[in-house]
Amino acid sequence: MKLCPEWKKGFCGGKKGSKCHLLLLWRGAALGLLLLLAVIAVGQVDGATAANTDPYKILGIQKHATLQDIRKAYKQLAKEWHPDKSDHPEAETKFVEIKQAYELLSDTERRKAYDLYGITNEDAHLYKERPDYSSYGRFPDPFEQFFGHNFNFHDQDISLFHKLSITSKYYETNIVPKSRHTPQILMFYSDWCFSCMKAANSFKKMIDTLEPFGVTFATINAGHENQLVRKVGVHSLPCVIMVLDEHNYVYKESVYNTQRVVEFIRQKLPYKLLPSIDDSSVDSFLNGWSDNRVRAIVMEPRTQPRLRYLITAFHFRERVAFGFVQLNSQKTQRIQERYKIHPSLDTLLIFNEEPSRPVASISMSDIPTATLNNIISVNKYLALPRLSSQSMLEGVCPAEWNRPRKRLCVVLVTENIPTHDEARHAMRRIALESNYSPERVRFAYIYQEKQAEFIDALAEHSKLDETVLKVVIIWRRDTKHVKYEWVHGATLERLDKSGGGEGGGAEGGSGAVENETHEINYNNTKQKVDGAIQRLLRSSEALTYEAEVKDLLDEHAQGLVVRILNKFLMAFEYMTDNLGQEHILPALSVVGTIAFILGAGYLMSYLVRIEEENIQKKQSKNPDDRNGKTMNYVPELRLHELRAEKYNGLVRLLKPGCRTIVLLTDLQSRNKLIPAFHKAVWPYRKNKTLMFAHMLIEKGIGWYAELLRLSLSESREMKINPRNCIGTVIALNGHRKYFCMYHAKHPESNRGAKRMMKMTRQLSTMPSDPEAGAFLGMDSSDSETSTSDISEPKILLEENLLDGLPNWLDRLFEGTTHRYYINYWPDFTSK
Repeated sequence: MKLCPEWKKGFCGGKKGSKCHLLLLWRGAALGLLLLLAVIAVGQVDGATAANTDPYKILGIQKHATLQDIRKAYKQLAKEWHPDKSDHPEAETKFVEIKQAYELLSDTERRKAYDLYGITNEDAHLYKERPDYSSYGRFPDPFEQFFGHNFNFHDQDISLFHKLSITSKYYETNIVPKSRHTPQILMFYSDWCFSCMKAANSFKKMIDTLEPFGVTFATINAGHENQLVRKVGVHSLPCVIMVLDEHNYVYKESVYNTQRVVEFIRQKLPYKLLPSIDDSSVDSFLNGWSDNRVRAIVMEPRTQPRLRYLITAFHFRERVAFGFVQLNSQKTQRIQERYKIHPSLDTLLIFNEEPSRPVASISMSDIPTATLNNIISVNKYLALPRLSSQSMLEGVCPAEWNRPRKRLCVVLVTENIPTHDEARHAMRRIALESNYSPERVRFAYIYQEKQAEFIDALAEHSKLDETVLKVVIIWRRDTKHVKYEWVHGATLERLDKSGGGEGGGAEGGSGAVENETHEINYNNTKQKVDGAIQRLLRSSEALTYEAEVKDLLDEHAQGLVVRILNKFLMAFEYMTDNLGQEHILPALSVVGTIAFILGAGYLMSYLVRIEEENIQKKQSKNPDDRNGKTMNYVPELRLHELRAEKYNGLVRLLKPGCRTIVLLTDLQSRNKLIPAFHKAVWPYRKNKTLMFAHMLIEKGIGWYAELLRLSLSESREMKINPRNCIGTVIALNGHRKYFCMYHAKHPESNRGAKRMMKMTRQLSTMPSDPEAGAFLGMDSSDSETSTSDISEPKILLEENLLDGLPNWLDRLFEGTTHRYYINYWPDFTSK
């Protein structure tokens, strides 16, 4: 390539369009292409070097686990899978994976790189080389240099968008999972979007106001995340999206006002998250803890709860049922007096199974969100919760691999029947009177019929036949393995059978004896449980059995019908949120057109059906029936007589594809052959291309002789015996000028169509049997009569002439019968 002189000198002279100027442009484009290829290659290297496994899953921890949790999990798994201590064939490979996962997650920068970009190799610094949007707002503005500081297209707060910017991977791995418990507000923006710059200050005020309530904020650069923009349904920029319970909701207001955003969040939160409670409904609310949830009452001197309480109720909705009490209402005076509530302060009361007194309470003019979360987190389980799902098991009985700090869970196995209520009441009393820290010992119960696999795994190794109303102490070493021990000697089954301490017994000494027996059994059970707990809490003491268990069945999971209804509701809500007037009118037009077409089609089919029914009613009436009774309509089979006046209509003027099937009879055989012919052709009566007729051979002998003569290859005089022609059936194709023939002695009728041509050639040369070719009017026979012909009857009765007609008709419509072609149809002349 030759360079221009100006290029060698290092300048172009400023001439736009000159050779050196074009060369500079070409070189810049080439460099840009190389840079793009290099970026793509780096991305491919990142993807290729990424590990196929999740380090969090390898260590069995959550994504929000602390460094201490990571170290605990690593130490436990390293001891279990160390090649020197494990005989498993994949122990060495598993140990290497555990070590690599620990090295990745224990390094803060590498862990951050994995969470944001999925990078698992040691080159965690690569993620720092990706575009950093935080410096976009610091570029010098050329207009500001010319016109001064007052002329500035860039708002200084636009840098806030770049600081909070996230990627699609972060959206999938963090925003969506966290939205199950906390609302996530996303702002979609782009570079050099002036509307986005104007909304920056409003977005900052929104963050300052709502972030203390628990709402999480983030921004997404639409120019770099096109796929995510299409996925969440961004319609314009800037655009605010709220991710709530894994669903995206678009904020459609053009004004980004904090109060309007608050109302938007209120509308999208689940319906009746904080139902109103008054004096008449407070008892039923507090006694509804059978759903395995703690009760919490929020009291405010306002008509509706604050947003912070709504967000808190949404966060703990799976463990706590919330209710709202309006303090300045006359319908809540008894509640305020009952729990001694200050009328001008916000109050939170938390109740477990005992509704008479709360287990925790707090009153302030403005209760901070952090305080709410702390007090609810400590008291979010009942005194005796039910292990109704795997998440409940994780919360009540968390895994702890370290033996000195092992956490025990005392579980009562019951059935969901009223007769076991007394045993659960006794176990709840033991839990309330226990002096053990909840961090070391928790009490719970479980339904055997609903968690059968879990109970069977515990009973299999201990060889225990009956587990109902038994107490088992478990220690979860990890997510799949538990060590356990059954408490022998506990008498909860006798507590259940004794009738209960409160309502058991009837009168006098009998009731006192039963109460005393009940108390003895209770003390014995409590003593056995306490002794087992004290012994197993020692670091040197180990539980007797170990088992591998599956996840618990979620007893609160929604049924199929409920899930389908929720899907429909979500789809309807999505349509109402995302369809504007410009979308609704065309959609209504399309729906209206389809509805009109379907309605018109249904109306036409209805009218046709009515008309057909009327016709069938008219045709089915019997005119001879004087009583007006109707009978089912049966299609008729019309047999025409082939005569000179009907010859043209039945033969010559037939339409293409139509045929006439004619039976040849005489006056003597007419009464016998026509019924047999009628029966043979009856299945074809509905075929509109067929016509059926009969002909007296005495009247049409001349036409028949001429027809046979025209079908022969050589012209000769025909001598026909009319008597031998009866029972012959001729299928006439008037348009194509050919006919097919049936006769009981016809070789095609006896042996098939393969010998048809041979028979035609031999008929005129071998006259011996008068009936062999009599139907053609020839004195001929087959001299080569085989032994099979000898078995055939020499004389046929009139009743048997049409026995083979049904089979011949089948071959006729299959097209396998022989066709005799003629040049023209002869005239029909009657004698």
